[in-house]
Amino acid sequence: MFKRLYVNMFTRTKYLLLLSILLLSCNGGGSKKEYTYYQEQGEIFHTGFHIKYAYSRSLREEIMAELERFDRSLNPFRDDAIITKVNRNEPVALDSFFLNCFNRSQEIAQITGGKFDITVSPLINAWGFGFSRMDSITPAIIDSLKQIVGYDKIAIDAEGNVVKSDPRITINTSAIAKGYACDVVGDLMERHGIENYMVEIGGEITARGVNDKGECWRIGVDKPIDDSSGMQHELQTILSLCDMSLATSGNYRNFYIKDGKKYAHTIDPQSGYPSQLDILGATVIAHDCMTADAYATAFMAMGIEESKEVAATLPGLHYLFIYETEEGMYGTIQSDGFEQFIAD
Repeated sequence: MFKRLYVNMFTRTKYLLLLSILLLSCNGGGSKKEYTYYQEQGEIFHTGFHIKYAYSRSLREEIMAELERFDRSLNPFRDDAIITKVNRNEPVALDSFFLNCFNRSQEIAQITGGKFDITVSPLINAWGFGFSRMDSITPAIIDSLKQIVGYDKIAIDAEGNVVKSDPRITINTSAIAKGYACDVVGDLMERHGIENYMVEIGGEITARGVNDKGECWRIGVDKPIDDSSGMQHELQTILSLCDMSLATSGNYRNFYIKDGKKYAHTIDPQSGYPSQLDILGATVIAHDCMTADAYATAFMAMGIEESKEVAATLPGLHYLFIYETEEGMYGTIQSDGFEQFIAD
């Protein structure tokens, strides 16, 4: 057995994995506010959420009901969830949350050449970052598990049933579900005619309109400091978001050390091993948070050059990569146009 120093994304936590929400005030006046800015916070999927929005009343009851529906669909740690029943090969009716998440995941898997793959679940579990874990792992185990990993080995048929090439195939949507949940709450806001809101779930963010100071929402991106406790935060940059979504992935919060070697939670579905490439942290901005969340994870497994090539084919997607220089300092690479999001 080895000492575990990682924090699973579904473990209860009161801090953001990779982002710090900065509700910064500004000087000067603004236009008269029509609505009160309400703030809701709590826990869902065993991670924290923070929501702020301008409306005539609190929507906490509606928000919690929507998140509960989402949780019953896509939380693999929940025994009665749809995804759990799919993994156990039990008959189950797929809801719109599952279908949307599955279909978008498969699209992104194709675009990234399989670097993003929700069937990587057996490998995630084997390395100790999923809903079950093994006490030891060997190359033979990895090779065996790779036989039941691959986005092309699972599909949804015309009758709306999940079809697997092997019944042992399981899925884990943790690399896209939090971002999707942000979009789901954002859709709820839109249905109520709310124009100004920010939804943060486990560090992924959807922002529309302006904050209570009349400014774009200001978001802090952490430096990739190894800290499995999540208590150390030092900002790399502050971003300003209006009508965009953001997600960040990195290997500096969710990891463990065994025999002096660091094992991080980003698993390469093709090699079967934790990714050890040049990106320490990937921040992605897109129009929807599901997209941002998935590509932030994929880019960690792809590395800088391959990620840049793929990102160039995706209109409206922007990135900031943090890497370690030869001098041991933090360097950054960003997409053209990313500077528009950097706060003054």
